[in-house]
Amino acid sequence: MADEKFVGTPKKATTHTNQNEDLMFEKSSPGKKAYRLAELDVPAIDAVALLGSEVRTDLGVMPELSEIEIIRHFTRLSTWNYAIDLGMYPLGSCTMKYNPRVNETVARLEGIAEAHPYQPESLSQGCLTIIKMMKDVLVEITGMDATTLQPAAGAHGEFTGILMIRAYHESHGNARKKILIPDSAHGTNPATAAVCGYEVANLKSNAHGMVDLDELERMVDEDTAALMLTNPSTIGVFESDIKKIADILHAKGALLYMDGANMNALVGKARPGDFGVDVMHLNLHKTFSTPHGGGGPGSGPVACKKILEPFLPAPLVVTRPDGSLSMDYDRPQSVGRVRMFYGNFGMFVRALAYVLANGPDGLRQTTEDAVLNANYIRAKLEGTFELPYKTQSLHEVVFSDKLQAKNGVKTGDMGKRLIDYGFHAYTVSFPLVVQGAMMIEPTESESREELDLLIDALKQIAREAEENPELVQTAPHTTRLQRLDETTAARKPILRWKGPVAPHPVLVDTVEKEW
Repeated sequence: MADEKFVGTPKKATTHTNQNEDLMFEKSSPGKKAYRLAELDVPAIDAVALLGSEVRTDLGVMPELSEIEIIRHFTRLSTWNYAIDLGMYPLGSCTMKYNPRVNETVARLEGIAEAHPYQPESLSQGCLTIIKMMKDVLVEITGMDATTLQPAAGAHGEFTGILMIRAYHESHGNARKKILIPDSAHGTNPATAAVCGYEVANLKSNAHGMVDLDELERMVDEDTAALMLTNPSTIGVFESDIKKIADILHAKGALLYMDGANMNALVGKARPGDFGVDVMHLNLHKTFSTPHGGGGPGSGPVACKKILEPFLPAPLVVTRPDGSLSMDYDRPQSVGRVRMFYGNFGMFVRALAYVLANGPDGLRQTTEDAVLNANYIRAKLEGTFELPYKTQSLHEVVFSDKLQAKNGVKTGDMGKRLIDYGFHAYTVSFPLVVQGAMMIEPTESESREELDLLIDALKQIAREAEENPELVQTAPHTTRLQRLDETTAARKPILRWKGPVAPHPVLVDTVEKEW
């Protein structure tokens, strides 16, 4: 990894793909099959007669390949990507931690994996128990009074929480007009506020990267519905005046929403409900080790105080007088269902497995290890890279490219160069409050040995930025594809395969008509 120095003449950047790519359409040949269906042993059904014109009879163009060609195609594709099983993901804010295999084993148990959401409650007591246990766990961890597991992701949880805030204010005769959002917040926060019908008012940070209390007092009024506060913030800093912030809001009848995406810095150490938060979301994929992104689906539960409980999405799991569990749909003030059924149940199973495997002491240890790892990186790299905020870091540290930019090397260049050293890039150019941000979050998953490899690689890249900046500016050099034209890729994405096609008339003619 870091001891391999990729020096020498940089390759010329290119925007075209390798002509030897393993494309399934190019390998297609008429008559090839990867399977053979058994002979039909029941009467054939005329689907068109049974279902009408909705039945699709033209299935479009599909490649014809042998089994070994298909296996090799997808196996090769898997080797072109990066994975947490291969190495560290230092993505700040995203929290790409290792997902323990025991979680997957539990989620695949027959009675859990094969349970159907439409089966009777009498046959679903085990699944309902898992939901209730997860809800109770989150109540205890957050210090809140109630939860819903319905939301499918963090941003979806934000949406649910702000809908609840709106419903709460409406129940008092005034939905209010605006939501305050610090400039250090996650980018989804202002989008959520706007989608829920609120005006967004930007709240500037002070010199320590935290909420400016004087500015907050000036901005909060009777038109303010809430403050959406990411805590710890996107620069990895805990809002030390969080209780004063809550008091300022509550004095004007406004609520405090906490973006709990960075809760992995607080679990077992501090509870948002104890310092004045009214409603928050959590990310099970970030804090509780369920699959993230392409390994999803996600889960973004929302926890709230008693005053907001009536507005939680329905249904909720409740305990009957006889001790059995049931789904309560009779919630007249609910904001309504925000997800099919009860949410992404498989994620609850995985998260609960993680919580029970660790226990209270283990969860506290993961938090402490995550904070220790981030501060170890900070201590080792401070001086190599500019540290814009001197405030104590928690689970992540944000540097900037200010020192390297003097030689024309930007944060994106160094992130791409890091790929040559066997690591995924850190989070580039975010948070926006830091010019040229380099956002690094090691999580608790990484050992000191792995952290040292990352640190050595970044120090070597910093040296390259001084001695041979072009090498960094044209990275990566060891990947299957060289640096791409990112602007064109973002503005004119190619989302479908368009050829060249296989050289046989039927496929050529059909594909050309299709495209």
